[in-house]
Amino acid sequence: MIERLNHIGIAVEDLEEAIRLYRDVIGLSFQGIEEVPSERVRVAMFQVGDTRIELLQGTGDDSPITKFIAKRGMGVHHLAFCVDDAGAELERLSSSGLRLLDESPRKGAHGTRVVFVHPKSTMGVLTELVEEPK
Repeated sequence: MIERLNHIGIAVEDLEEAIRLYRDVIGLSFQGIEEVPSERVRVAMFQVGDTRIELLQGTGDDSPITKFIAKRGMGVHHLAFCVDDAGAELERLSSSGLRLLDESPRKGAHGTRVVFVHPKSTMGVLTELVEEPK
């Protein structure tokens, strides 16, 4: 079951510029940058209470983030929710008829396992389920 909101993903064109905005102007607590080669993305994380803001910059023209920005522009990309078991949630949502983008959990940032639900199944919102390392 969903435990809480984990993070909000925001697609950006220039990660360094976005970090300056969120860290220096808005004043959020910067947690660092990580590259996820399998997703072709660089990620900057900010902590806001129990939730994080995840800034996403594509690392090439074939990156889903680069394609998202080309089609929709910069902005909110997805909502991510914490789950205890990403595999079990994938099975539960699939059996409920939701369209998933993954057949099994995949490696996410910070040692997590993640599953994405297609936005056509969630009223236009790309949804990520995140299983944090135990």
